[in-house]
Amino acid sequence: MSAAPLMQAQAVRDLVVRALGALRAVAVPFVVARVIVLGALALAHLIVSRTHPGAPGVAFRVHQGLLAWDAGFYESIARFGYRPFGHQALRFFPLFPLAARALAWLPGVSDGTAVVLIANVGALIGTALLVVLVRRETGDGRLAQRSAWLLSLAPPAFTLVLGYAEGMLLVFTTACFLCIRPAPVLRSSWLWAAVFGYAAGLTRPLGVLLVLPIAAQAWRRWRCAPRSERPAIGLALAGPVAGLVTFLAWSAGVFGDFLLPLRVQASAGHHGGLSDPFRTLVNDAKGALHHHFGTALHVPWVVLVVILLVVVWRRLPAPYGAFATGVVVVALSGTNLDSFERYALSAFPLVVVGAMGLRSHRVERVVLTVSAAGLFGYALLAFLNLSVP
Repeated sequence: MSAAPLMQAQAVRDLVVRALGALRAVAVPFVVARVIVLGALALAHLIVSRTHPGAPGVAFRVHQGLLAWDAGFYESIARFGYRPFGHQALRFFPLFPLAARALAWLPGVSDGTAVVLIANVGALIGTALLVVLVRRETGDGRLAQRSAWLLSLAPPAFTLVLGYAEGMLLVFTTACFLCIRPAPVLRSSWLWAAVFGYAAGLTRPLGVLLVLPIAAQAWRRWRCAPRSERPAIGLALAGPVAGLVTFLAWSAGVFGDFLLPLRVQASAGHHGGLSDPFRTLVNDAKGALHHHFGTALHVPWVVLVVILLVVVWRRLPAPYGAFATGVVVVALSGTNLDSFERYALSAFPLVVVGAMGLRSHRVERVVLTVSAAGLFGYALLAFLNLSVP
């Protein structure tokens, strides 16, 4: 056997061993986060049963449980497809509901169960891959463990418990980074990056932003790469874009409009079109004066995320900064900041640099305790229809 296949087989074996070890490392924060979110759901049920709120949306969200908000749309798409729900369903990209539909073929597995199961398994595997990535990038096992805890207990992380596609996206983004960082020495690494990038582009609109870190890494590698490696680099660059284009091409074939999914996402009722982020911030801050506390809650998160983004560029290699910047820019570019925290959580380098600031055991305990309380509070607000996840 030649040297390249032997190196590839050894690399795969090493990654599997590390991933299995990481699964054990993330098991406790994974379980703790789900206990907290389920506790918030139980309290929401108790509040509804005792107070009988007049707003019908409150009881409806609580009844939906882990299939509340976007999770309910994913379940419906998995069960019936896109056609019954018209254009509005096109803001939900297809790979996650398709995977749920496939899993629901198993006896005793409903579409709703499949959606929640895939979301949570994705969050578990994605967090484990993050641990592997941080260990390989920094050589710091404690930092990797803190990153897993912070990702699991961050207040917007309750969406990793609900039937959302963020867990699946986390798997593909971290796996892609594992393929390109710190520097792929095998042609197959770029090919796998293309596969994971393609899958990410089919999972969430943010998935296409993987082209930014791939491009940043490819820029450094291109000149010294052998000729046989360069086509694979090109495929890796094309992967995320191809995932997005695949869904857009399907939209063109079925609905006669190539850009319809993007236009639906950019409509005023959802993320909104391009706008001045400073004006959006000011409008959301004014919401507190008019008792719109749900919108005002976004403002401190924007400040924190921007600070963390600066630290990402200072402490981590360029591909991490490129990816985090792309996600933050997209999250800030809409006419409203609804779901900003969820979008920002997809920029996992922000979590890593946040964990870098928790070197003191005392600071770590305080921050994780506050985060756990925030996780409970944000989940409760979402279940009570008071905050958009």
